[in-house]
Amino acid sequence: MPAAVLSSAPTIPTVPLTAQLLDSLRAIVGEKGLIVDDHGKQPFVTDWRGLTVGAAGAVVRPASTAEVSKVVRLCHEHGVAIVPQGGNTGLMAGATPWPAHTGIVLSLGRMNHVLNVDPVGYTMTVEAGCVLQTLQETAAEHDRFLPLSLGAQGSCMIGGNLSTNAGGVQVLRYGNARNLVLGLEVVLANGDVWDGLRALKKDNCGYDLKHLFMGAEGTLGIITKAVLKLWPAPKDVCTAWLAIRDPRAAVEILSEAHAASEDNVGSCEILSRAAVDLVMRHIPGVQDPIKADNPWYLLLEWSSSRPRQDGTEGMSEKMERFLADQLEAGRVLDAVIAQTVSQSRNMWRIREGMAEAHRAEGPGLSFDVSVAISKIPEFVDKGLKAVLEILPTIRPYPLGHIGDGNLHFSFMGPLGMDQQTLNQYKGAITRAVNDLITSMGGSISAEHGIGMDKLDELSHYRSKTELDIMRTIKRALDPQNIMNPGKVLRV
Repeated sequence: MPAAVLSSAPTIPTVPLTAQLLDSLRAIVGEKGLIVDDHGKQPFVTDWRGLTVGAAGAVVRPASTAEVSKVVRLCHEHGVAIVPQGGNTGLMAGATPWPAHTGIVLSLGRMNHVLNVDPVGYTMTVEAGCVLQTLQETAAEHDRFLPLSLGAQGSCMIGGNLSTNAGGVQVLRYGNARNLVLGLEVVLANGDVWDGLRALKKDNCGYDLKHLFMGAEGTLGIITKAVLKLWPAPKDVCTAWLAIRDPRAAVEILSEAHAASEDNVGSCEILSRAAVDLVMRHIPGVQDPIKADNPWYLLLEWSSSRPRQDGTEGMSEKMERFLADQLEAGRVLDAVIAQTVSQSRNMWRIREGMAEAHRAEGPGLSFDVSVAISKIPEFVDKGLKAVLEILPTIRPYPLGHIGDGNLHFSFMGPLGMDQQTLNQYKGAITRAVNDLITSMGGSISAEHGIGMDKLDELSHYRSKTELDIMRTIKRALDPQNIMNPGKVLRV
């Protein structure tokens, strides 16, 4: 499916790369920092889902902030559009160039150094191209914890995580990606470098500029470095897999878990039976923790930085007592607590393998929405009913981060239906889901962003005042509209 999911493509700069400009870029980044052949460019102009394919005159891979600055300045001087890109794992085509794009894709992958770890001050200073899992492991080597965690962590990069304000499975305790940042370094649209790389928890000198660039999806500037917050490493972790009565029970379980765990709830993920079965079909090596035909499951994890002492009650004992109470209340129908790290990893592999399994299953639709936690059961009931009324044979696979109100309201096409046919229903289904979530005070994009896929939806659901404010900021920082043009909002 090409990028024609929009009612119309936005206007973007189409200044071509001349031979002279290519020579200038090569002089900045070197031969290994420039990709101009079609085969080499292909992974950079294709989104992770394989659904959206764009174009680029070249892929530029700078190795330092100085090189990024020089590349951006050159492009600014000649009106050449830039699409910044990290690990290219996004789901909204936010890092994918439009088919009409004639400028560059600027990949941060070579800027992958951990510059400093301060375990005493609980901070880590990193370059934007560092892979998230590498940063998690580096923090662990210093007995510290970086809580940002998502399914793509083995290939996504921290610059992209921050540019999209990534969510993940630890948001309910630690917040989104922007909550994990103390300072940033950013290359602006004219090539200037803003150095806000300060490891300060208090810095009240006017506007907090770093928050402009987190969640902006590379449309205002390019994040090149970050100071990240760290936490004490978890020493006592308990992971449980629960068969539950329904989404209402999930919300009630979560509500009571905060006190029962002594504020140690780390993650709370809801999964439908259909979603679990999807992973069982497509992800090798996973095992079903509870082999029962129950419609809903909950993945619940509690963790503490305090090591369990002999003779004292730890997370596992607290969880056992809590689950016994929930079984008696009828909210939990069956439960298993991981006894080994391997069992815990298996439970998490089921949850983290969802996007991969969806891609393998075939044609589908997915909505990344959020609503107040207490309203999740109502949204699930009404949302499923609305979609099934439009296409009764569609197959629902709801799941998500119920702990922070974020549902991935996903559907696979009826068996035998191709993506082109399913897309004939997409407009009506999208409007039904987004109308409902908006009527309930929710958001049409919880953590995946807008990219190019939700441009029309953002314009439809956000007020003129809000859109005008965003356009004003965009025009102030990028008057030529060369930074990831045609993403997030129309200008």
